[in-house]
Amino acid sequence: MSKLVIVESPSKAKTIQKYLPKEFVVKASLGHIRDLPDNASQMPAKYKKESWASLGVNTEEGFDAVYVVKDPRSKKAIKELKAELKKADALYLATDEDREGEAISWHLLAELKPKVPTHRMVFHEITKTAIERALENTREVDDHLVAAQETRRILDRLVGYPLSLLVGKKIKYGLSAGRVQSVAVRLLVERERERRRFKMGSYWDLKAQMSEKGAAFEAVLQQVDGTRVATGKDFDENTGQIAKGKKVLLLDEKQAKKMVDQLASRPWTVEEISERQYTTRPKPPFITSTLQQEASRKLGLSAKDTMRVAQSLYENGFITYMRTDSVNLSQQALGAARKAASELYGAEYVADKPRVYASKSKGAQEAHEAIRPTGDAFVHPQKSGLKGRDRKLYDLIWKRTVASQMADAKKTSVRVDLKVSDEEHTYVFRANGNRIDFAGFMRAYVEGADDPEAALEDREVLLPALQEGASVDCNELEAIGHETKPPARYTEASLVKVLEEEGVGRPSTYATIMSKITAGEKYGRKVGRTLVPTYMAFAVTEFLEKHFGELVDTQFTARMEDDLDEIAAGKGSKVEYLHEFYRRKGAFADKVTEGEEKIEPDLAREVMLEDFPATLKVGRYGPYVQIEVEGETKTVDVPDDIPPADLDYDKILKLLEKREQGPESLGIHPEKGEPIFLMNGRYGAYFQLGERTEDNKKPPTASVPRGMKPEDVTLEQAAQLLDLPRTLGDHPEDGEPVEAGIGRYGPFVKHGKEYRNLPEQEMVFTVTLEQALELLAQPKGRRASTRKVLKELGKDPDSGKPINVLDGRYGPYVKLGKVNASLPKGTNPDDMTLEKALELIEQKSAG
Repeated sequence: MSKLVIVESPSKAKTIQKYLPKEFVVKASLGHIRDLPDNASQMPAKYKKESWASLGVNTEEGFDAVYVVKDPRSKKAIKELKAELKKADALYLATDEDREGEAISWHLLAELKPKVPTHRMVFHEITKTAIERALENTREVDDHLVAAQETRRILDRLVGYPLSLLVGKKIKYGLSAGRVQSVAVRLLVERERERRRFKMGSYWDLKAQMSEKGAAFEAVLQQVDGTRVATGKDFDENTGQIAKGKKVLLLDEKQAKKMVDQLASRPWTVEEISERQYTTRPKPPFITSTLQQEASRKLGLSAKDTMRVAQSLYENGFITYMRTDSVNLSQQALGAARKAASELYGAEYVADKPRVYASKSKGAQEAHEAIRPTGDAFVHPQKSGLKGRDRKLYDLIWKRTVASQMADAKKTSVRVDLKVSDEEHTYVFRANGNRIDFAGFMRAYVEGADDPEAALEDREVLLPALQEGASVDCNELEAIGHETKPPARYTEASLVKVLEEEGVGRPSTYATIMSKITAGEKYGRKVGRTLVPTYMAFAVTEFLEKHFGELVDTQFTARMEDDLDEIAAGKGSKVEYLHEFYRRKGAFADKVTEGEEKIEPDLAREVMLEDFPATLKVGRYGPYVQIEVEGETKTVDVPDDIPPADLDYDKILKLLEKREQGPESLGIHPEKGEPIFLMNGRYGAYFQLGERTEDNKKPPTASVPRGMKPEDVTLEQAAQLLDLPRTLGDHPEDGEPVEAGIGRYGPFVKHGKEYRNLPEQEMVFTVTLEQALELLAQPKGRRASTRKVLKELGKDPDSGKPINVLDGRYGPYVKLGKVNASLPKGTNPDDMTLEKALELIEQKSAG
């Protein structure tokens, strides 16, 4: 007889199988096998007529959930697992160690109904030692953890399902209003409101380029006659004026430029030099939220992509479990980190004793350890065999873990005040330096920042050796104007950070929240790395604030998380909690019923923007404004690329004027004889062939491709875009057409359902059938051959293969066969030679 081990994923099963004796068979459940039904039609027949059937939860008695197997893959997996269980004399449930994993094990028991001894097997890393230890220390399924997960799932259904239906009915069909998602969206909206209220202030200062015995440094005007010169921090963002109580000197352009003329040729002396020594400690090892934040800052990964890569690293045995809010490290990990630091940097770089970090989370029960490399000897990233994103994320985790056990960095901040005078005033300029006396943990790792300027504090800024009273030379003096900036919009990283600080959500939820916010750009658009809330986000947030205020209150939501933690610890009751939230008089269910009766849809679609003197609404086709012009109500669509903070009445009037002037005609299509119009739509500029009439309701259109300015597009280019997709000819194998066009992901060639990207947009007009067939013949994953060649360097002396510089997704790189080596930062591809390329390739191959 065999022993059956069940995990969630095939890759995890494959890794674990290596560490178990031969009699163990490891199979995957493919994640959750059961869930609440999507609607009443999926409910078992005996429940379909119940009043609560659409929820899948018996809200009238006990809040019992009805679970169903919905996914065909899950049905197949259950069938295979039952077959394997018949051949087994023991069952081991080895799903993840968090609440979700516990619930998966619980659902497996309910479906499989095992008649053999059953063991719950938990581990937070997939190594031989950890698996063997888990086999020796099995337990039963933890009912408290299951209850906490089930309460969360039921709570999200009780909130999300009726609330989404209500929002869809009153505002727009298809909207969702998840419990934690709505809080995150409100944070985006609140920040956009702050930006809208923000009043810009302007100020000037002076910057001096100084030198001492040939060594250059910078100094900035600090004081005039003992009064500090105003900077951005002195302004009130609500008025754009200097904040009350601030005794500072506000310089304008005229004053600043006059000072330049008066001071440039005056003698400058060193008035005072002061130094301050300080130390900085390393950050704790990663938890889920901090990993997502750093991967966003340093690698440009979304929260979803970070978790996908981390999942792969975990399942393949490289890191410990990646859903955790604990910063603890085991004794094994402490030893491994300290050993790695000592071997790489020397004993003096290791902290005197193991560092122990305190968790900020009140209920850090999701896992027992921080995210770290596995084992008692961390595999160095260069020896891991990992590539691409896997390698980069593992490198980040490795460095952070090792740095957490290293010595403090010792630094000295240096402040030099320089004095210069004219006939009337005395001026003090200040130069700031930062010297690293002992790098400590910084040899391994320095945390990133959401604001690129904030990272400057960790760079060394050295000042020349100066003496008090000595003269120094001013080589250049310039007046510089500044404008205060509104609060920065959130990035995924900074939004996750706020959610974590407020106690909203848990490690397993952040990636899903970020994905839901940006899905279909309903609530948030990504512009670069920033998240810009949509007008729909404003409408839904205002709706919830007005009618369900507690649900979008961060403190209320954080308390809910604490309550779930209490249930997980066995100190709370699922039924009592859900009753209090949902069923008592005046609770959530009553508010939904009241909202269905009393909320007016037309009012719910209005968006209130501060200082906006017109009616702004969201509709089926996007946001629009209604304005009165000479007694007539006119409607103007609001383009998505105007953020709510930047929308003003003048922009609306210009859009109305442009619309009433009619579309701009570029000329007549050279072949089809119809006019080509440049139009503005909700998703930006596009071209239209011919006028829209009763007989021609859907004239051909073509979006202006990314990177092209609408005003620069010629008649010929517009005609070419409208003629896409181009038919290149028939495929020799089946006679089906081969086409070239531009889609959502850029230029492509297509045959049937097979697509391949083109490296350059212009190629869509020039690519031949032969070139397209060559691209289509390549496997889908192969992208290197379509990269743009920046420079041909020659042939490898050994293999005779060509070596080229190519334009890659993350910058230029040299390529020889299957070896790709990135160019050093700041290297111009035109400066690369064959010799330099061979050196880079040799280094990459050796690493």
